[in-house]
Amino acid sequence: MAVLTLDTRVPAVLLRIDRNPFHHGTLGAVRSLGRAGVEVHVAAADSAESPVHRSRYLYRTHAPPPPGAALQEIAAVLRRIAHRVARPAVLIPMDDAGALAIGSLSRELADAYLLPDQASGLAERVADKATLAQLCATADIPHPVTLIPESTAQASTAVQQLGLPVVAKWSRPWLVPAGTDLRSTVLVRSARQAQELYRRSEEAGSRLLLQAFLPDGPGLDWFVHGYVDRAGSVRGGGAGRKHRSWPRGAGLTAVGEWTPDPGLRSCVERLVDALGYRGIFDLDFRVDSATGEHCLLDFNPRPGAQFRLFADGADLDVVRAQHLDMTHRPLPAAAVLPGRAFVVENYAPLSALRALLTAGPAATASHRRELAWHARDDLAPAFAMWVLWCRHVMRRLLGRLRRAGRPTAPAGDEVRVRMVRQAGAPDGCGRDVPIDDERASSC
Repeated sequence: MAVLTLDTRVPAVLLRIDRNPFHHGTLGAVRSLGRAGVEVHVAAADSAESPVHRSRYLYRTHAPPPPGAALQEIAAVLRRIAHRVARPAVLIPMDDAGALAIGSLSRELADAYLLPDQASGLAERVADKATLAQLCATADIPHPVTLIPESTAQASTAVQQLGLPVVAKWSRPWLVPAGTDLRSTVLVRSARQAQELYRRSEEAGSRLLLQAFLPDGPGLDWFVHGYVDRAGSVRGGGAGRKHRSWPRGAGLTAVGEWTPDPGLRSCVERLVDALGYRGIFDLDFRVDSATGEHCLLDFNPRPGAQFRLFADGADLDVVRAQHLDMTHRPLPAAAVLPGRAFVVENYAPLSALRALLTAGPAATASHRRELAWHARDDLAPAFAMWVLWCRHVMRRLLGRLRRAGRPTAPAGDEVRVRMVRQAGAPDGCGRDVPIDDERASSC
């Protein structure tokens, strides 16, 4: 089995702009690189109580750019961090806002950070759900039928053409303003609802897309992670099935399994080759039960939170692959571990408990499954997460009790309150929940 040797002289900086204290992907990256001896710096919009800050593998934290920061503000923050680190570092974004900013600033930051040679603006093109639909058509990649109305009348016609229910998305969800009832994805149940959303396009900051609804079901949700190296080859990662999501049917992976699929892998390689994409990617698919095709729903130009599912037999994952590639170290051949599982404890506690109770020797257990928070060599983050999670749950319960004791509002207002509460991500779960149905075809 190949032994990975990362260049420990080169540090890594992890950037996350969106606030999310329960972002286990950041912890996964800290542990992955830190265990290999890399000095790991984190600039993430979390409170001081963030479980990530408790990891023994974290070298230093830095103040991140504020949510909604302009590009030059982000560039200034990254330059301050580079000055403190005092030598070129591998820079890895852990959320969409960070990925898009780095994609736009790559040339400006090239003297301070080691970055994939990505075409300017490509990260934004693949993250934009309107251009993604066009890219899929060009590369012959299955994608749900998507229409872009140019008027309220066209919005109504599109609903009739697609058939109810319809998935409504804003093409650039990172522009949706916080503090409103607008959400990146909504399941539309009437032509009137589609028209009302279209009228708010200016407020949302991007175009409204209406997309054919693909029902969820067991075994229908898939994801593919990987890293495209300097030569254009897909390295690391793999294809996985989402056995459980949180929220159900429309959220992040709570329980996933490494399930190799050569056809799906070939489809992804064809897409990234057509785009000339470089760097880490996380793609979400849903199987169209009518055709059996894997339809691409989202292209995320950064690591997915569950990227450690695809730590192979040599413990190569996508963040290690990027560090190796950026430091001109050889990447070993894939050592696939079919059936390996990944479990997020706070979103799937029973599955996590079963994994802990059935765990064998550490080396054997790590090949079978990985828990997002609990690790024998790094226990503090899991304890900190449970303390923070219990507080979060208590706040939610108390909020529900207070609302239940309020006088009944008029029907329209009552629906509005329910929709906003249901749609909000729980203290930054990282994904939006569809307003009136958690089973929409994308999150």
